[in-house]
Amino acid sequence: MKPIHHNLKGKVAVVTGGGGVLCGSMAKELAKHGMKIAILNYPKEYGDQTAEAINDAGGEAISVFCDVTKHDVVTQAKDEVIKAFGRVDLLINGAGGNHPGGSTTNEYYNEADVANEEVRSFFDLTVDGFNHVFNLNLMGTLIPSQVFTKELLKTKGSIINMSSMSAPSPMTKVPAYSAAKAGIENFTKWMAVHFGETGIRVNAIAPGFFLTEQNRQLLTNEDGSFTPRTTKILSQTPMNRLGKPEDLHGALLWLADDEYSGFVTGISVPIDGGFMAYSGV
Repeated sequence: MKPIHHNLKGKVAVVTGGGGVLCGSMAKELAKHGMKIAILNYPKEYGDQTAEAINDAGGEAISVFCDVTKHDVVTQAKDEVIKAFGRVDLLINGAGGNHPGGSTTNEYYNEADVANEEVRSFFDLTVDGFNHVFNLNLMGTLIPSQVFTKELLKTKGSIINMSSMSAPSPMTKVPAYSAAKAGIENFTKWMAVHFGETGIRVNAIAPGFFLTEQNRQLLTNEDGSFTPRTTKILSQTPMNRLGKPEDLHGALLWLADDEYSGFVTGISVPIDGGFMAYSGV
C-alpha cells in the first residue's frame, strides 16, 4: 500500500495535456491523493476520457477545452476551473508535441539527401514547423504559467513543467523539439528565481524514453517489436527498458507536496533509467 500524501487532499491541480498518456497518468495519481483535477486538453475528448476515469474511480475531475497557445482561451479555461473548484494549487504544464517540419528524416547529414524528395534534410526544415513546435511547447508553457500564476500567488502553489532528455542533450532528428524543451528547462529556472520570494516553487520533470501514442510509430513496428531507434535508445539506457507512466509518480508527488519539497525550486528531475549517466562506453 503506497503512502497517501494527505497534504494534497482538497487542493486543486490543473493539468494541461492531461488527455495524454503521461500527464493523464499523473492526473489520475494526484486524484488518488485527494486532489481535485482540472484536465485542460486539445482536443477536449481526450481530456474527457481522463476526467471520466478519475470520477469513475471516486475522484473529482473536470475536463476543459484549452488551446495553450492562445491567451484568451487559456484565460477562459481558468475561469471555468475557478468556477468549479474556487482555487488552484498546482499547475502541470504538460501540453506539448512535435511537427514534421521541425524534424529531419536521418540522424546525420548526407549530401544525397538534399536532392531526395522522400527525405527531409536539414535544408527542408521549415519556419512554420519550428514555430508550431515552439508555440506548442514553449509558449504553451509560458501562457498557462502567466494565467494561472495569478491564482497560485493566492495559495502559495507550485508549477511543474515537462522537460525532456532532449533538453540537456539534443536528440537527433528533432531539432525543434529539442530546442523547445531546452527553452522550457531554462524558463523553469528563470521563473523559480523570479517568484522565489513569493513562495511559489517552479520545477520540471524530464522523462527519458517512454512509449506514448505520439511516439509509438517511431519506437515500435506494426507487430509491436522495437524499431532500430528504440534498440539504440535501450543500448544507451542502463536499466535496458522504456519508462512506464507510473515511473513518473514518485517525483511528481515529491514536487507537488510542499511538506516534502518545500525548499526545492528551479530544478529539473531526470527520470530516464540512467540515460544521462551513461557515456556510451
